[in-house]
Amino acid sequence: MTITQLQYVLAVAEYKNFTLAAEKCFVTQPTLSMQIQKVEEELDIIIFDRSKKPIQLTEVGQKIVAQAKNIVNEADRIQDIVDQQKGYIGGEFRLGIIPTIMPTLLPMFLNNFIKKYPKVKLIIEELNTAEIITKLKNGHLDAAIAATPLEEEKIKEVVLYYEPFMVYVPEEHAKFDKKELEIEDLNVDEILLLQDGHCFREGILNICKSKSQSKENRFQIESGSFETLLRLSDEGLGITLLPYLHTLNFNEKEKTKLRHFADPKPSREVSLIFPKNELKIHIIDALRNVISGVLRGAIAFQNVEIISPLHKK
Repeated sequence: MTITQLQYVLAVAEYKNFTLAAEKCFVTQPTLSMQIQKVEEELDIIIFDRSKKPIQLTEVGQKIVAQAKNIVNEADRIQDIVDQQKGYIGGEFRLGIIPTIMPTLLPMFLNNFIKKYPKVKLIIEELNTAEIITKLKNGHLDAAIAATPLEEEKIKEVVLYYEPFMVYVPEEHAKFDKKELEIEDLNVDEILLLQDGHCFREGILNICKSKSQSKENRFQIESGSFETLLRLSDEGLGITLLPYLHTLNFNEKEKTKLRHFADPKPSREVSLIFPKNELKIHIIDALRNVISGVLRGAIAFQNVEIISPLHKK
């Protein structure tokens, strides 16, 4: 059997459809089906139960796929070894970034990185944390930038920086005159939140607990945009929390509404994450060094308390 045949097996295992798997592998469906059938004949077993919709792995097929992933990864590592030996940093590199980090961090490092490493073809996707984890595990991303810790067994995390949560308080709010806020000052029922699925939202919910005594709220709104939340806050409809880097380009009027938390400042841990097999580690290290370089001085907080991005029941 060949590496290519194993890649076809992995594609069908992932997409559970021969036609879609063939499209993703850039071959015709008959070609892919024939090559997988050759593997099954060579091993004298059935990898896929084709009678099921969608297609399912057989019991032995599950074990074959697990081993095939190891084999394909180790084959890819050969090129990594050669590239590192030659000192070559180039080729395609797929990077995922969560939505609450991408707009602020990406402009800070992208230009520096592509100038320093012009032979690297960066393919960047904005994805939520769940999508990133799935794509990392399936080999569709080489690395990602996300809030951590994620407690994923097969994913390695290298911390890039710690970013405090900032509070945006409208002028009419009772806490506006306080120069520094305590966590106890927050009532989650009056905080404007991002939509469900954002780990920044989960961080906020983990910071504070509801203190509402009322069973009815005036309204409920969740947005995918910090800008929408800021404008609603300006209308006196509540306070909102923001990541520190998002506030660096605020105008003077907006800055008057920003409040730090008292120490230890509730913060999120932002990390470069990647599979533990460390494929393309030379590019990952280059990316980490560039990001660390541009952030040095831009964000430096010592007394912080890391807030988990994971949903806490």
